[in-house]
Amino acid sequence: MAVAKVIELNSSSKNGIEDAVKTGLAKCAESVKNIQGAWINDIKVVTDASGNVTEWRVNLKVTFVVV
Repeated sequence: MAVAKVIELNSSSKNGIEDAVKTGLAKCAESVKNIQGAWINDIKVVTDASGNVTEWRVNLKVTFVVV
């Protein structure tokens, strides 16, 4: 029988959503083992005064197996 746990984290990138997800998962993997997957729970953008996107932010729910 396997037991899984879900943690929530936020990550950001100036290069886009995919980079924000990859950066968040890579940082999480430094301390959490057995990561099985992640859900993108929320996406937010930061803009400048002209409305141009300057930063992408994602809220991730990361699932890992507890050994």
